[in-house]
Amino acid sequence: MEALLNEWLWQERYWLPPGMHWEDLKAKEGPGEGRYPLPRDLFYTLPVAFAFITFRYVFERVIAVPLGKRLGVKDRIRIRAAPVPKLETFYEQNSRQPSQSEVAFLGKQCGLSQAQVLTWFRHRRNQDRPTNTKKFCEATWRFVFYLLAFTAGLGSLLHTPWLWDCSACWDGFPRQHVSNVHSWYYILELGFYLSLLLCVSVDVKRKDFKEQVIHHIATIFLIGFSYCGNYVRVGTLVMLLHDSSDFLLESAKMFHYADWARTCDSLFLLFALVFLVTRLVVFPFRLIHTAMITFGDLFQPFLGYYIFNILLLVLQALHIFWAYLILRMVCKFAFKGKVEGDERSDEESEADEEEQLEDGRERRKGAIKPKLASLANNCVLNNLTNQRGLNSRLPKAR
Repeated sequence: MEALLNEWLWQERYWLPPGMHWEDLKAKEGPGEGRYPLPRDLFYTLPVAFAFITFRYVFERVIAVPLGKRLGVKDRIRIRAAPVPKLETFYEQNSRQPSQSEVAFLGKQCGLSQAQVLTWFRHRRNQDRPTNTKKFCEATWRFVFYLLAFTAGLGSLLHTPWLWDCSACWDGFPRQHVSNVHSWYYILELGFYLSLLLCVSVDVKRKDFKEQVIHHIATIFLIGFSYCGNYVRVGTLVMLLHDSSDFLLESAKMFHYADWARTCDSLFLLFALVFLVTRLVVFPFRLIHTAMITFGDLFQPFLGYYIFNILLLVLQALHIFWAYLILRMVCKFAFKGKVEGDERSDEESEADEEEQLEDGRERRKGAIKPKLASLANNCVLNNLTNQRGLNSRLPKAR
């Protein structure tokens, strides 16, 4: 297996600039100089990912749920669908949103009207939507990781020259040793994003679900590829830059679900400022510039150079998409004075709002019908009374 990988995957022309050989790196490696990043180090990320999933399960139940209750997170009371076995079977095995013909067919089978079938499916979908507690737990878990990762990453990079001068990322490349701190920084970040990708089916699905999956995949490939190709210095800067705004977003979500409006709005505006500066200014004009322009001036481009920069450009495209959503929310805040919802809210939020309106209409109809009946009876009685009075006065008039 190792011979096959060496022959097809770890070829020097893929990973090293022209004229460089794997033997050159090994010859320069000394006992006191640290070590070079090895692709086999990334095998640790799989057990780390499962460890993150296990720890998250415990964290959400032991810490996040009690914290949410103390902050005042409340779940919306939802109408549960009545137990109808045939509809439940269709919901689980066929579709959550049946077509008009399927609604008519199910109505005949269950002895229900089409309106009753549609109402049952609407209530049933509402049962499966994530609660505020689930959203709060997810945001709290990500907030804790991003905050710790940003703090640890910043502490490990403060005394490095490439934090202040991006061109230092290529000093002596590719003969650059990696410290144990930065190696574990890579492994933990890669393990965390791998855990997010494994849990994507059970996490809250938002309108940008596809973009999130693309982001996780691109991030995993970028971290893994940069480690194998020894782009560790610029890779640590990319991870630090992303963590700098992510923990602010997750903290704003936490207070949004707890209904702390002012705190949420303040954190969101701070997040928007940090995001726009780091993702639309620093990332393209410093990191992408040094990876594409500075590196291209120093070395002759090769396959690894193109792959690395393509992954960076994919991330930048996602940054522009999310910046558009953020600016929309900032405009709403400017005109209305508060942040209304989340442009990335769960995918069925609009259906949830429609259900609330529909339930409100049903309750109003229920309250209006007795009033209309009473009003109609009063009108009939008045008409009858007036008619009797008119009949009694007619002979006298004659």
